[in-house]
Amino acid sequence: MTELPQSEVDALVPEGSNDEQMPTRRFSRRHAFLAGFFVVTVVVFLYFGLPQIAGINQTWNRIQDGDPKWLIACAVFEVISFGGYVWLFRGVFVRGSKRIGWAVSYQITMAGLVAARLFAAAGAGGAILTAWALRRSGMPTRTVATRMIAQYVILYAVYMFTLLIAGVGLYVGAFNGSDEFALTMVPAIIGGTAILLSLAFTLLPEQIDRRVEQWAKESGRVGRVVGRLATVPDTVAVGVREALMIFRERDGAVFGAVIWWYFDIFTLWAAFHAFGDPPPFAVLVMAYFVGMSANLLPLPGGVGGVEGGMIGVLIAFGVPGSLAIVAVLSYRAFSFWLPTIPGAIAYFQLRRTVQGWRDEANDPAATLYKVKSPAT
Repeated sequence: MTELPQSEVDALVPEGSNDEQMPTRRFSRRHAFLAGFFVVTVVVFLYFGLPQIAGINQTWNRIQDGDPKWLIACAVFEVISFGGYVWLFRGVFVRGSKRIGWAVSYQITMAGLVAARLFAAAGAGGAILTAWALRRSGMPTRTVATRMIAQYVILYAVYMFTLLIAGVGLYVGAFNGSDEFALTMVPAIIGGTAILLSLAFTLLPEQIDRRVEQWAKESGRVGRVVGRLATVPDTVAVGVREALMIFRERDGAVFGAVIWWYFDIFTLWAAFHAFGDPPPFAVLVMAYFVGMSANLLPLPGGVGGVEGGMIGVLIAFGVPGSLAIVAVLSYRAFSFWLPTIPGAIAYFQLRRTVQGWRDEANDPAATLYKVKSPAT
C-alpha cells in the first residue's frame, strides 16, 4: 500500500486518539456554546426575518399548510439518503473488518454527520470523530487515513460530474431551464476542472513526497517548505487510486454516494411540490450543488450559507422568491434537523460500542483487517 505522510495522518486522526475517550479537546464548551448560539441566531433570522424582508407573512403557518403527502415524502427521501451514506461507509471502510457491522456503521456515520453539522465547516468534526472510532476498532492509522480520503473522492466525484453534466445540458438546451453562462457553464467548468485535476494526481509517481523529502534535506529552508508541500499531492493521489480501486472492484456500495446526494435533492424537490410547482429538475440540481458549496465556509453545518446560496441561485433561475424561500427552509428543516436526535443517540451508542471494544481488546480475531493495495 502507498503510505501516507505522517503529517497527513496526524491531520486526519486527532491527537489523543489512542485514548479511550471520545475526541473532545478540540470542541470546548465555549466552542459548542458559540456554535449553538450562531445556529439559533441564523435559524431565527431565516425563519422569521428573511420571510418578512421578502414579503412572506406567517412563514410557519405557510410551512404547516404544506401538502402532508409531500412533506412525508421529504422525510422518507431524507431517511433513504442517510441510508446511502451508511452503505457508502461500509463499502469504503469496512472491507476486511470483522468488528464493524451494519449497526456500528450506522452509529459511526450518524454520529459523524451530526458532528459535521454542528461543530465545523467542510465536515471536519465528522471526519475527526469517524477517524477516532475507526482507530478504536483496531483499524491501522494509515488505512483509516487512506480510506477516508477515498470516501471524499467518491462523494465529490458524484458532485463534480453532476455539475458538469447538468451545467452543460442546461447551457446547450438539452435540459429545461436557463442557459445563462454564469449559472450553467461556470459551475460545469469548475466541476470538469476538478475531475481532470483529481485524475492527473494519479500520474504522479508513488511516494513522491519521500523523494522530495530526500532532496529537501540538502536544500535548506526552501527545500523543507517544498518537502512539506509535496505531501499534499501525494495524499490526494493515494486517495484517488484507492477510490478507483473500489470502482474497479464493482462494489455496489459506491452507489451509496449517488443515493446520498440525489435523495437529498429529491427532498428539496418534494418540498417544492408541498407548496407549489417545482422548477425543472436540472435547475434544482444546479441550485442544490451550488448552494452546497457554502459548506466550505466557516459556518457550523453551513447554516445560513447553504440556505442563502440555494435561494439565490433559484431566484436567479427565475423561481419566485416566496416559493424558493419556503421550499428551501422546509427542505433544510428535514435535511439538517431530522438526523439530530438519531445522531445524538448514535453518539452515545458509539461510546458504549467503543467501551466494548476495549473490553475485548485481548481477542485477536476482533481486530483483523485485510488491507488491499490500491492499483498503481
